[in-house]
Amino acid sequence: MSDSPAFGFDTLQIHAGARPDPATGARQTPIYQTTAYVFRDAEHAAALFNLQEVGYIYSRLTNPTVAVLQERIATLEGGVGAVCCSSGHAAQIMALFPLMGPGTNVVASTRLYGGTITQFSQTIKRFGWSAKFVDFDDEAAVAEAIDDNTRAVFCESIANPGGYITDIPAIAAIADKAGVPLIVDNTSATPYLCNPIALGATLVVHSTTKYLTGNGTVTGGCIVDSGKFDWSASDKFPSLSAPEPAYHGLKFHETFGPLAFTFHGIAIGLRDLGMTMNPQAAHYTLMGIETLSLRMQRHVANAMDVAAWLETHEHVAGVTYAGLPSSPYNGRVETVCPKGAGALFTVALKGGYDACVKFVDSLEIFSHVANLGDTRSLVIHSASTTHRQLSPEQQKAAGASPEVVRISIGIEDTADLKADLDQALNKAHG
Repeated sequence: MSDSPAFGFDTLQIHAGARPDPATGARQTPIYQTTAYVFRDAEHAAALFNLQEVGYIYSRLTNPTVAVLQERIATLEGGVGAVCCSSGHAAQIMALFPLMGPGTNVVASTRLYGGTITQFSQTIKRFGWSAKFVDFDDEAAVAEAIDDNTRAVFCESIANPGGYITDIPAIAAIADKAGVPLIVDNTSATPYLCNPIALGATLVVHSTTKYLTGNGTVTGGCIVDSGKFDWSASDKFPSLSAPEPAYHGLKFHETFGPLAFTFHGIAIGLRDLGMTMNPQAAHYTLMGIETLSLRMQRHVANAMDVAAWLETHEHVAGVTYAGLPSSPYNGRVETVCPKGAGALFTVALKGGYDACVKFVDSLEIFSHVANLGDTRSLVIHSASTTHRQLSPEQQKAAGASPEVVRISIGIEDTADLKADLDQALNKAHG
């Protein structure tokens, strides 16, 4: 089928990128569990290695199963291409890799997953890169933080752990005025709830481990390219606009146009960083995406029900769910996430840190894991786990203070979820 935007989301999540296997007629995308691919002849091999022809060389670079997943996610996000890789963290490095160089920086939101904050504040220093963390609710501060060495602006559509919604159109306008790309992590929202590219984002990254796969079986990441950024408008992005020595002076943007970033991600990023997604992981994720809209509808409905109930509980000091009228981010739902505010939020307990620990240990249906976006409801105390490496100030800025727990609402019966939460809250408070 043609991956035309005329098809609805529910159709595309099943069919985009997939065709019956030409060799066998298999309807489900096969797992091409192979390392390498036979060339037709020497001329064919040379054309592939010179980027003169698109095809399969070696599974570190390209694989037919992974290629279907890339096309499907790109279609759902409204991008021109995508590159899948081994994890969400790999996707973040892969997204920055063509843009950054020694002495350059990325302006990032303070409301990010704790592992991302550590990656940006510590690990990327080894590349000679740096990050400036800014409260993205303060648009003037975001604009002020961008300088001549800034190469990207980074945020999450629905921030982990608090479920805060970023004003993507406003941030996109700031990035566009500065001539730098906006990268949006759309993991918590998925393309069903939020379309960052339509709102002005240049690149979208995902931890496909979460809602896209939806069943807690495999890790993966993806970078989606909007194809709308002019990489040659300045000298800030030589990896994409200047001659590439490894390909005899080929200029990616001049040669591949809107697909420049995608081709660079494969031909340079995967080639040299090796952050490859394996075909079995791609297969699991493809199967998960087939039910994405159905799951997200249930996730959102359940989250709204549970969050509203928790907000009235005697042992709860506050709930951060943006879908609630009491949330300061509720006004952004209609614009940024018109189909719902996701299923991730934090709950502040009146008993503080100790009550949080007892609460987590007392839950029965909720699984205590370092993950989100599963069909199962999940819980974690971020301050002592995913955000433990951060300072108290960073934890507070990220929405992961010691008195809060992060909840990822699944698709179970909400009556059962509320009963489990109630008994655990009562135990946590004696």
